[in-house]
Amino acid sequence: MRNLLAHVPQKNKSMVAALVRMIFAQTNRQAAGQQLAETVRVMQPRWPKAAELLAAAENDVLAYMAFPPEHWTRIYSTNPLERLNREIKRRTEVVDVFSNEGSVVRLVGAVLIERADEWEVERRPFSLESMRKLTAPDPETLLQTETSPLRLAPVH
Repeated sequence: MRNLLAHVPQKNKSMVAALVRMIFAQTNRQAAGQQLAETVRVMQPRWPKAAELLAAAENDVLAYMAFPPEHWTRIYSTNPLERLNREIKRRTEVVDVFSNEGSVVRLVGAVLIERADEWEVERRPFSLESMRKLTAPDPETLLQTETSPLRLAPVH
């Protein structure tokens, strides 16, 4: 969303953000794809660069819809990952200087194990029933969603 809005003038950002949020309000992959295409069509005359960016990112933007709907609210955003990264950063800044690479790995590993334990005992991000759908999905869900092959990010 930030990358897209960078190509839109400040006075129009709220309108474009509302258009894009309509994509995420759809109930299945096909409807979301149609809404995305309509959003690109509406944006093309005024913000061609933003429209091109959105069209090119369709598979990435809608990748979360390949998972069970119960997971969508947790995975459509990178906020949980960003929160985890902030916690790792906070913990590593306290130490300031590490004696070697192994000490960094131990500290970050401890933070990740702690988070995994919290999820296991206290607050699970996904129910066990919804996780089972990943290995044995509902046949109707398979018909509604389109899957695309996984792509690796380019190495710079």
